[in-house]
Amino acid sequence: MHGPCIFSCITLIGTVSITEDGDGRITGLYLPSSNLPCMEDRETDILSEAAGQLNEYFSGKRRSFDLPLSYQRSEFRTAVLESLMRIPYGEVRTYAQVAEDVGSPRAFRAVGTACAENPIPIIIPCHRVVPSSGGVGNYAGGSSLKRRLIDFERGNL
Repeated sequence: MHGPCIFSCITLIGTVSITEDGDGRITGLYLPSSNLPCMEDRETDILSEAAGQLNEYFSGKRRSFDLPLSYQRSEFRTAVLESLMRIPYGEVRTYAQVAEDVGSPRAFRAVGTACAENPIPIIIPCHRVVPSSGGVGNYAGGSSLKRRLIDFERGNL
């Protein structure tokens, strides 16, 4: 295998870039407003598959992703990311509900931090987590993008 690499693709929300670890696992998704890491720009089979699945998602044909992922996180943050992947398409959960789901009901702020540091947004759908107080909350790509993603999914049910 080669080393880590990055590949960019045009989507409904603009150009996103996807990274992989060189062993066929997705390690990052960078939204249009993100600073990109320095690595070899090369299309690999898994990056091409990820780009295809993203385009299927944005065309309304895909509701979940089937990709090998790699994220080096603490046990708690890994549990949060896995909980996010169980939130059904078109639905939202509160930070408190995710905290409850991972067995730490008082850790809703830590859930917010884990969402903010999600290395693979959209594929790991942190946009589906909202504050208990209402609104959509913050998002790496901006709260307006988060609202667009939530509305997009609800409109495709």
